[in-house]
Amino acid sequence: MHPTEAPLALLDEAAIAGAELRQDPYDYAFVDRAIDPGLKDAVLSHAPRIPDRGSYGLPDLRYGPRFGAVVRDLLSPRFRTLVERKFDMDLSPYPPVIVMMGNTTGHYNEGHAHPDSKHKIVTVLLGFSREWPHERGRLRVLRSSDREDYAFEFAPEFGRMLMFRVCDHSWHGFLPQKGQRMSLQLCYVDSPWYVRSEYWRHSVSAFAKSVPVLRKLIEYAPR
Repeated sequence: MHPTEAPLALLDEAAIAGAELRQDPYDYAFVDRAIDPGLKDAVLSHAPRIPDRGSYGLPDLRYGPRFGAVVRDLLSPRFRTLVERKFDMDLSPYPPVIVMMGNTTGHYNEGHAHPDSKHKIVTVLLGFSREWPHERGRLRVLRSSDREDYAFEFAPEFGRMLMFRVCDHSWHGFLPQKGQRMSLQLCYVDSPWYVRSEYWRHSVSAFAKSVPVLRKLIEYAPR
């Protein structure tokens, strides 16, 4: 790290740096406590309120300063350096985009297996659920497009972080489960254009979900 870089405010740098890089079925690392559990109440009290299913772009979310401190950590050059070192790659050409999920309805099409867009370089997922007592709904690192064919899974609870290098077989997903499933996704992507398009797409979706009739249609739309 450059000595002039400010230290991370809430993310646990040592835990993230020390997480093992696993390579089966693709390059990923899991951090059980990327944020001190003692900070849970303080951070979640300032987290955005997301009443509907699906993901919302960061510009469309309102949140308090403690949650904002986590966001600043994630968007900082210091955190990017941690990710670069983990995957032995230069991420400086790739801008970040952040979206956040708040709830799942349990419909069959939620959590579908996917490898992530070809525009994404590295994906970082960070849980913000206060608790997740369910067997279903755990995020799975998959070996294929079959959601039962998994190498690793974890509950999307506060402070749990998964990061992975996106490739044509970086399959991941979860089995449908209704609940308050708070999870933030940070992606380093291939262009500012893609950042703008992602935020625009999620902004349109957020507006549609604010209209009762459209929200009902979206609930049953394929994912």
